[in-house]
Amino acid sequence: MTSQIGSMPSGASEASVTGEPSGAAIDLYWLPLVAGGHFVRLNGRIYEGIRAFLDRRRAFDLYHSALQVCVPQGRYVIEMAWPIPDSDGAYRGVVVEGPVGSHSMERFRPFRYEVRRWQDGVIPDILEAVASPQRLSNDLDRARSVLDLVGSVPGLVWGRDELGMGDMWNSNSVVSWLLARSGLPMEEIQPPVGGRAPGWEVGILTARYQTDSRLPVVHGRHAFL
Repeated sequence: MTSQIGSMPSGASEASVTGEPSGAAIDLYWLPLVAGGHFVRLNGRIYEGIRAFLDRRRAFDLYHSALQVCVPQGRYVIEMAWPIPDSDGAYRGVVVEGPVGSHSMERFRPFRYEVRRWQDGVIPDILEAVASPQRLSNDLDRARSVLDLVGSVPGLVWGRDELGMGDMWNSNSVVSWLLARSGLPMEEIQPPVGGRAPGWEVGILTARYQTDSRLPVVHGRHAFL
């Protein structure tokens, strides 16, 4: 795969963590959902309470995942974010947008999410991260592969199970899809003890089926078309 990172837009110079600009690294961060504000926290508790009741199990702590990828050209933050704060997606390295809840509302910015490949970007609430960062690889080719794949993230509806995978597509699905498509051993990557990452398996299954050519690739729209 030809690396595309030379053409990526630069983001803010502010950084929450120290990168490794002279080498390569793929780091995974687990951010507790409770760090996402009152609305996210309340809805997360309701969602997990219902799932725990239906699955006849105890409720777990919920986590949102994000990646930091370092290559010789710089450090990049990869994350799905919603709501979109403003229309200046180039500043945040946005390469894909997708619908939230329904395709019919996608034309309105509050009902779209964005997938970022943000050079020198920041991960919100990184100080709240648990058991992080998890170093997944120091391989340069794999790091470049993850960066190149970001523009091909499926633009499935956030919060829906369009492909019948048994769980919703969300930020965790985007991260696990990228890692699975890059060839990392997904069985070795787990959320913190006592926690759960909704949508994680959906990303893995989607990547696996696409690799096996049994599932059509679903592309999100380019953020600037």
